[in-house]
Amino acid sequence: MTTLAGKTILMSGGSRGIGLAIALRAARDGANVAILAKTDTPDPRLEGTIHTAADAIREAGGQALPILGDVRNDDHITRAVFETAGEFGGIDIVVNNASVISLARTLDLDAKRYDLMQDVNVRGTFMLSRAAIPMLKDAENPHILSLSPPLNLDPKWLGAHTGYTLAKYGMSMVTLGLAAEFGRDGIAANTLWPKTTIKTAAVGNILGGEALLAKSRTPEIYADAAYEVLTASARELTGRSLIVEDVLAEAGVTDLAKYSPGVDESELYPDIFL
Repeated sequence: MTTLAGKTILMSGGSRGIGLAIALRAARDGANVAILAKTDTPDPRLEGTIHTAADAIREAGGQALPILGDVRNDDHITRAVFETAGEFGGIDIVVNNASVISLARTLDLDAKRYDLMQDVNVRGTFMLSRAAIPMLKDAENPHILSLSPPLNLDPKWLGAHTGYTLAKYGMSMVTLGLAAEFGRDGIAANTLWPKTTIKTAAVGNILGGEALLAKSRTPEIYADAAYEVLTASARELTGRSLIVEDVLAEAGVTDLAKYSPGVDESELYPDIFL
């Protein structure tokens, strides 16, 4: 595949940040993008809603379906799958973008936050992917893409923030498991993760404020790498824990300066898990 024209993407989250950047890159080809997310009205702490995202997708050249819902709710997932298929005639791609982060140490992580990370990151990835698989089986080049890291058992990550590590690795394990289970059906399932932090609300609000944002790459680098994955042959590229910069390098993109204008490469902040 060389284009996402006419392809239908069902994405969890996507009102802003990396998810929206991926949606806009696909929209430039003329893709259909359904966004299952909770932000229906503006929040002063977070930019964007499902409606502003849908407008941006349409302006970029795609078709959009904003779906108000929570990936933790099985009824919302079922409705999202049927509404997406009903609107666009099927589902070609699932992007597991929704994620919750807390870098709290074990004794500081309350049970409610732990459960939230497990429910959104792990269970949400499993349930949304599972619900879409019957549609993906009928697609020409079906992909599941989860925005989660490679499995790295280095104690410095396992011990740094155990609750969050479990939740993100859980996303990856679900995805790699689906690749093994449904490879015979031609459904690709891969994970994708960056080498540096990305300019998102989570980085700014939770991890390091403006100082860390200044040392991060723009979401477009993630979007361009995701595009390369989602246009690849599903039978040839599957079961992989992919790194954003490596994907771009394989596609011939080695000058990454446009993703961090005005910032020296040596000043970029390395992402966790790598």
